[in-house]
Amino acid sequence: MALKVELKPGEKLLVGSCIVTNSDQRTRLFIEGQAPILREKDILSPSTADTPAKAVYLAVQIMYVEGDVEKISKDYFELINQVIKAAPSTLPFVDAINNEILTGDLYKALRAARKLIDYERELLGNVQSGGTRIPEDGSANR
Repeated sequence: MALKVELKPGEKLLVGSCIVTNSDQRTRLFIEGQAPILREKDILSPSTADTPAKAVYLAVQIMYVEGDVEKISKDYFELINQVIKAAPSTLPFVDAINNEILTGDLYKALRAARKLIDYERELLGNVQSGGTRIPEDGSANR
């Protein structure tokens, strides 16, 4: 069964090692075969991987796109160790990423790494707000 991808005008898509750029109209593509496929919004570059979790995502992305886990595994594990040391509560997210890598499903590992980014954003939000979340309904003041 083919993968159906709808692209907005000007949207980019990575297919294998090629970037496909849509023209000025909405387009629907059907892709068959085995190649790494990522939408532009899911691609990180070294310059946009500006947090530890994003660096982990970038490492997994390289594994996925190049189809070679061993090539970057040393760097990946150094990043993972730094993340866990800085925030031990990330361990369940890291375990999920590692499990997907070990089973060979690098796309699912990317999705798990996206959850790590979301969790990191939540942690950083708590730090910036002083660590206390006030419910929107104001119930903390009662």
